Amino acid sequence: MIVLDITIVNIALPSAQRDLGISDADRQWVITAYTLAFGGLLLLGGRLGDLFGRKRVFTIGLLGFALASALGGAAVDPTMLFGARALQGAFGALLAPSALGLLSTTFSDPKERSTAFGIFGAIAGGGAAIGFIAGGLLTEYLNWRWCLFVNAPIAVATAFAAFSVLQRDHVAKGNRVRLDLPGALLGCGGLLAIVFGTSEAVTRGWVDGLVLGSLLLGVALLAVFVLVERRSAHPLLPVHIVADRNRGGGALSVGLAMVGMFGLFLFLTYYLQAIKHFSPIVSGLSFLPMTAAIVISSTGIAARLMTRVPSRNLIAPGLLLAGAGMAWLTQMKVDSPWAGMVLPAELLLGFGMGLVFMPAMSLATLGVAPNEAGAASATINSAQQVGGSFGTALLNTIAASATATFLATRIASDPAVRAQGAVHGYVVATWVAMGILLLAALVAFVMIDHRPETGGATAVEGGPEEAAAVAGVRAVDGRPSPRAAAMADVKANVRAGDAVRTEAGAERPPAD
Repeated sequence: MIVLDITIVNIALPSAQRDLGISDADRQWVITAYTLAFGGLLLLGGRLGDLFGRKRVFTIGLLGFALASALGGAAVDPTMLFGARALQGAFGALLAPSALGLLSTTFSDPKERSTAFGIFGAIAGGGAAIGFIAGGLLTEYLNWRWCLFVNAPIAVATAFAAFSVLQRDHVAKGNRVRLDLPGALLGCGGLLAIVFGTSEAVTRGWVDGLVLGSLLLGVALLAVFVLVERRSAHPLLPVHIVADRNRGGGALSVGLAMVGMFGLFLFLTYYLQAIKHFSPIVSGLSFLPMTAAIVISSTGIAARLMTRVPSRNLIAPGLLLAGAGMAWLTQMKVDSPWAGMVLPAELLLGFGMGLVFMPAMSLATLGVAPNEAGAASATINSAQQVGGSFGTALLNTIAASATATFLATRIASDPAVRAQGAVHGYVVATWVAMGILLLAALVAFVMIDHRPETGGATAVEGGPEEAAAVAGVRAVDGRPSPRAAAMADVKANVRAGDAVRTEAGAERPPAD
């Protein structure tokens, strides 16, 4: 629902603009209001789940998302729609890290974990494409408002299911740590500034003062954020989470992959509707092969291999496969057939990204103590959001610039020439997207060195408390019991090769 909502409104935007009288200058805020709130508040949303219990935060996020969606669907003027979209993004920032955190703490068995993350990765990867289909169907046969209304019954039903199905993980008031307010202001402020700058770059250009100022401010705030977090007793984002090469490499790889993928969705939508003259519904349906490829690759291949092969042997080849799909699209022409040009590229991209999403999502929370799972989940979600926002702005600017250069020396009034210019811009941007995917593959191959081991999916960093929290008994507040901590300490010494003495003083060989 969260990923779908980023794209479904794109299809409904022209109808909403006409209905509410939104100006061309302000229409971008239907998208920007959502991405700003969502991307800017992810770190805070993830930490709130750690402090107050992910089940509670997840349920609140669902109900809030339903309310915000209903308000947006009932909007009577642009301001009401913009505000509802910002509320959607804010509650989405509670939902996304809580969902991934719940998945990580619920499934600790390696085989169960691989299956669960395979399904999760398939849904995350296919959500954007499904948004185009749902948006086309709802807009054409009902009304643009249903692109927002449709979330309400889904969210409410899921909230009731969550209340009855999910295990209670409420953290008692006396056991909660203080919220890192300076870190929240700096981290969320930095992400807000970066997402805002990249969103504005679509219309203003990268050399605009507001865009450059926002990007520089965001980088500066995040730099100060890192310094503050190093000295904080209870940091919003513990530095060791992103300092780990596997989690850092996974997040960076996914962020770079999103730069290329979000730009691709934008270009293919325009190519199919503006150049090939497909209807919104047919355009949406044309993305189905990519969605199917992601599902098959993620659940049928990656989930089976995650416990058998090193993670980088899935992520790096997956990114190379997606890069091959981009390379195929660089041959796109105005009269290229969908079956011969777009379909093969979609299949390559889908199979490739299916190998990336699931192991990267699993690495994001692998080895993290339960009381930090939300912060770790928020990290990779932030990488996705910032990467998608930055990629849309970057590739859109490159495509527009290439099209303008192409038309400058030709008869721009000719519709056929304008179509050629638009496709030329898409091709140039696709070359850049391919290069970014190849860079992501290199990053994954160099940085990620995780290898599956027996029980590896539940390996936890830190001392016995963290190990016990995953492998042993948890108290109601999410903390390990003393017995579980003691048992974990014994097992840690045994695995380290220390001999274990019996009561009689005789030595026994180390054993698990």
